[in-house]
Amino acid sequence: MGHLFPTGVVSFLGGGLLMGLGLVVMYLTLGVKAGASSFLSSTLTYVTPLQAERGSRQWRLLFAAALVLGAWLYAAGHQAFFVTAVGWWRLALGGLLVGFGTRLSSGCTSGHGLCGVASFSRASLLAVAVFMGVAIVTARLVLLLGVTP
Repeated sequence: MGHLFPTGVVSFLGGGLLMGLGLVVMYLTLGVKAGASSFLSSTLTYVTPLQAERGSRQWRLLFAAALVLGAWLYAAGHQAFFVTAVGWWRLALGGLLVGFGTRLSSGCTSGHGLCGVASFSRASLLAVAVFMGVAIVTARLVLLLGVTP
């Protein structure tokens, strides 16, 4: 397992436990199943004519801001800033494809993968199987084709 996780698994386990705890707290206090795509779409209702989720956008906006703030605090505390050799156009194309997939599957990997699977939703179980299958095939193809950033 050392070759799969050269820096260990503690940070991954800790992150997973914190995400799970956050979802439990949100469910117990607000009665909602959290997913990043619903937070994004409701936050966009402030600046677009989208009507979805207008009634609950205040706490969703706070959640979206906390995601950004949390990443910033982590980076500041670890002197780690986002650096990638991937070209901007590949990042933009990836973002568009993820956005399209999110709308197509009525949710994102966090919503389906964390909340949907935990609640044994058949739609979420199928969505996660498709996400993982496509990700594995894509990663293998990219590796075989020798694509680099």
